[in-house]
Amino acid sequence: MIADATTGPAGLIGFTVAITAARRADEFAMLLQRRGATTRSAPAMAIIPLADDVALRAATDEVLAQAPDVLIATTGIGFRGWAEAAEEWGLASALMKQLESTRIISRGPKPTGALRAAGLREEWSPASESSVEVLAHLPQDLSGQRVAVQLHGATDDWDPNPGFLAELRRRGATVIAVPVYRWTAPADQDRFDALLVEIADARVDAAAFTSAPAVAAMLERARQLGRVDALLDALRGPVVPYCVGPVTARPLEDVDVPSVAPERMRLGALARLIGDDLPRRRPELAVAGHAMGVRADAAVVDGRVCDVSPSGLALLHALAANPGEVVSRTDLLALLPVAGGDAHAVEVAIGRLRSALGARELIATVVKRGYRLAVD
Repeated sequence: MIADATTGPAGLIGFTVAITAARRADEFAMLLQRRGATTRSAPAMAIIPLADDVALRAATDEVLAQAPDVLIATTGIGFRGWAEAAEEWGLASALMKQLESTRIISRGPKPTGALRAAGLREEWSPASESSVEVLAHLPQDLSGQRVAVQLHGATDDWDPNPGFLAELRRRGATVIAVPVYRWTAPADQDRFDALLVEIADARVDAAAFTSAPAVAAMLERARQLGRVDALLDALRGPVVPYCVGPVTARPLEDVDVPSVAPERMRLGALARLIGDDLPRRRPELAVAGHAMGVRADAAVVDGRVCDVSPSGLALLHALAANPGEVVSRTDLLALLPVAGGDAHAVEVAIGRLRSALGARELIATVVKRGYRLAVD
């Protein structure tokens, strides 16, 4: 696992964010690192090369055989990818000419830009960039209509927008699904598995998702590894899931995991949201005159990230679970990786933790009972 941290704005100092993106992962990581975060990144999926995608070629041939009555372009990168694949097949000119007579709906400004770059014009685009508004715009009766929908980010067993396609079919349309940028298993499965385990074990503070296939892939892989319950518990509790938009969040909603998304479905907006929102959800504690942040994989004292061992972090998390309350030596001993230890092992571990934090007064000894954080 590659972890990177930089010094910068203090908002995310000490926080660890897991990134599952296959595309623009380095760019996204840099946006978070500039705010002080540590990032851990592993692609959840790999993209099938467009020119090799038999499903995309089959959908293109279907459009070429008979022009659809309606084309719905859902993403800019997806439509551009379709045009690029058609170019590689020597079919771009024929495809664009076929679509000239088609009513075209663009779901937002990015697909609009891609359409116009290809020489096509949309007849309408929703202000909200939502599929719900697209459905509201279309007639309730689509009987006899052939509707092509450019999809983005499908997998062999996952449809990125099943409710949308199902509603078109319910209205009587013959739907041509054009699956652009389909996904398959990651090239480095071990690396992704390691990141999944870190999230399930709550060793990160947040998990960021930029595509619904990445969410679906993580859930399915967790089931295969027997860790799905732990993963869901982590995402419903100590690990905050952030999604770039509502489509990305849908697989989490399906398993009752709430997530946080920016108002604008953009990578920069997601990074800003995490930088502003995560510190509010995990505020620092006032302890013995110091500001202390207890993070998933770090401790921060007065803006300084402390070098705390894994066993020290386990003790600190127990003390911070209910700040100011006493935690018994017996309970703390159970967290240490020493078989058959005694109370002296706890004293040694607490001493090392105090030294690592750089301020011994942060942890108070309660005679004959245990230890507590000396909260103000």
